[in-house]
Amino acid sequence: MSAGVKKAKSTGDLAKERNLPRKLIAPALIFSIALTQVPFLATIYFSLTEWNLLKPQDKKFAGIDNYLYVFQTGDLLPAIIATVGLTAFSVITSLLVGLFFAVLLDRKFLGQSVARTLIITPFLIMPAASALIWKFSMFDTNIGVINFVIQKLGFSAIGWSTQYPYISVIILLTWQFAPFMMLILLSGLQSQSREVLEAASVDRAGIWRTFAFITLPHLRQYIEIAILLGTIMLLQAFDPVAIMTKGTGGTKTLAYLLYERAFVGMNVGQAAAYGVVTVVLTIVVATVSLRSLFKVFISGVSK
Repeated sequence: MSAGVKKAKSTGDLAKERNLPRKLIAPALIFSIALTQVPFLATIYFSLTEWNLLKPQDKKFAGIDNYLYVFQTGDLLPAIIATVGLTAFSVITSLLVGLFFAVLLDRKFLGQSVARTLIITPFLIMPAASALIWKFSMFDTNIGVINFVIQKLGFSAIGWSTQYPYISVIILLTWQFAPFMMLILLSGLQSQSREVLEAASVDRAGIWRTFAFITLPHLRQYIEIAILLGTIMLLQAFDPVAIMTKGTGGTKTLAYLLYERAFVGMNVGQAAAYGVVTVVLTIVVATVSLRSLFKVFISGVSK
């Protein structure tokens, strides 16, 4: 009888131990669901209504009319192309600039910590503040630093935000996210085997051959991680477009298109429909990216 009671107690204790992690994580899980899914459900509800803030009293059920509008107007595809294009070019340029600075910082020199802090600083600045700094302090036709240098060289000033809006956004995003790429790649450089590098030096492989045949293959996983994480973050870029270009010159991304429908056109229903479509596309991209990232980690662990 006592053995059966002990066995029942031990089984109960095991069940409590197994349920303890679930109980501990339950408050955070409930809060996360309430914080993310309730607004999303509200967005789905608004996407099924015809509601213009200029006529708030005329709110009515619209069914899938807003979704038909999204796919029939022809604004969605250019926004997707702009989002993919800006993201791809910004990720590539950020990666190259980040690799350049990572190689420079992967050695001992006087003021190394100060230089590293200064290079990281752009990534720590708020996106809106970065866009304002570049729009007025760097790109401005009259007082911008870039145009000041261009005019000193004997050339005429350039209206970057109006003449080259696409390039302007890429430059800003590169400046902002190159430090992030640099941190990931620098950690990869510092994890290299010093014995292998010394052996390559003894064999007179040279700097370029050592970098091409030893360093780059070693950085492959770090480059993949930087590209995947950078893509996920840059897909959400909104401030440079909203502050610098207003969506002109092929820079109207999905995020700015949603903002335009909601706060310029004042059409809550259409904006909500664009929001739902954007969330679905983002989930697809994030899922593929996270799976690829998981495969990168698994391959790294297996090696």
